Amino acid sequence: MVKPCAVIVCSLLTSGSVIAAIQNPVRTEGGLVSGVPGKHAGVTVFRGIPYAAPPVGPLRWQPPQPPLKWEGVRAANRFGASCVQAINAEKKPWTHEFLEHGEVSEDCLFLNIWTPAARADEKRAVLVYLHGGANIEGSGAIPLYGGEGLAHKGIVMVTINYRLGVFGFMAHPELSSASPNHVSGNYGILDQIAALRWVHDNIAAFGGDPERVTVAGQSAGAFDIAALVVSPLAKGLFQRAIFESGGPPDNRIEGRLADSEADGVKFMGLKGARSVAELRAMGWREIFAPLPRDSGLRFTRAIVDGYAIPASPDEVYQAGNEMDVPMLMGINADENGAKPGAPAGRNEAIRKQQRYLQVEWAATRLAGSKTPAYLYFYNHVLPGPEAAKYGAFHSAEIPYFLNNLAESDRPFTQRDHRVAEELSSYWVNFAERGDPNGKGLPHWPSTAEQPRVVMELGDRYGPIPVPGGRRWERAATIKEGAVR
Repeated sequence: MVKPCAVIVCSLLTSGSVIAAIQNPVRTEGGLVSGVPGKHAGVTVFRGIPYAAPPVGPLRWQPPQPPLKWEGVRAANRFGASCVQAINAEKKPWTHEFLEHGEVSEDCLFLNIWTPAARADEKRAVLVYLHGGANIEGSGAIPLYGGEGLAHKGIVMVTINYRLGVFGFMAHPELSSASPNHVSGNYGILDQIAALRWVHDNIAAFGGDPERVTVAGQSAGAFDIAALVVSPLAKGLFQRAIFESGGPPDNRIEGRLADSEADGVKFMGLKGARSVAELRAMGWREIFAPLPRDSGLRFTRAIVDGYAIPASPDEVYQAGNEMDVPMLMGINADENGAKPGAPAGRNEAIRKQQRYLQVEWAATRLAGSKTPAYLYFYNHVLPGPEAAKYGAFHSAEIPYFLNNLAESDRPFTQRDHRVAEELSSYWVNFAERGDPNGKGLPHWPSTAEQPRVVMELGDRYGPIPVPGGRRWERAATIKEGAVR
């Protein structure tokens, strides 16, 4: 018989040193789970833990419900299914490594944990990562988002799945009418909040500190964190925030509830349904089947609903009602319209303007905030056969910040591994203390120290002064393509 919540130290002799790893099983609110050894001695991995009930049948387009309990020990040795999305086999610079290629299902609300803890009482810092993908694709099971690289450096890493596209962000008047809060949509955001609450309530058993949680995300994941920072439902669930290539300076909130409900009505009509019940009776493949190109419906962004998101991030920040936590955010050199091969003056104008948006937002935040903010500009090129074409593209920073070069077959050099070591150390320091600075790293000034400075990371390290004035107004932005 397995003893409940058995957390035992086991010793492994590696390179002449004794390394301890947390022993199985571990008790969660759903039941006991057993993990497997990670790639590094001392790291234990728990994959596919349900943090909410399957959102299927009558729970489709409902807020996440508590996870179903199980008997015995659940083997957390494989990832759960990813949320419904299109699987793209095309090998563009971000596709193969940065997107999901496995099983998809509506039953997808799983999270994964990498822990270096030897005991449940270690209270290590925790980083919860939200994947990118425009809120229509992506998964916590994607190898480049994995937690091995950061867990090996001493923190507990968590990745999650959350509902995407029409399953995660569709509103409808009938759904709002049936809701006790008179709202609908934002189910993907509510999933993220449910996952953070699960982490708050359970992570101590894995050696994590529920009072030292950092939520980090890239692109759509970063924009979702911008929503979490202003959501009263997320208060107290994290103590720091990292935004990679997205966030408050250029928030992506979809709009008001009434407009989103109108989109839901249009969607229902296009599917030939007369009620939400009829939509719920359809299989997910029928719901997910492509819409006419001219429909204009995407269901990719959070909604200002007056409940989960009381107002736009801009309005909340201006009122000083956001969650006041240390923040770290930045952009890449070759995104937002800047790219290798474009006229140098045009690229430089875009990059300067993007840095300007960051420092202007930070200046507004600084007026009413008690916590620091750190801004970055990343410019290291991810190597590969088309590196000269894509440069430091949107997503290129992920394997370096998460210390996951081993999950890619790109021709990395010693310089790449050094960049990954340096940048992931900044991330670990921030997760542990709310300050990226640490021994052996170039000093990264906060916006309180140097208000009009962005830290350059990658090919060189140091502060970049950002001019003020009207020259780099938002209206001057030149953008190409959709934000992923």
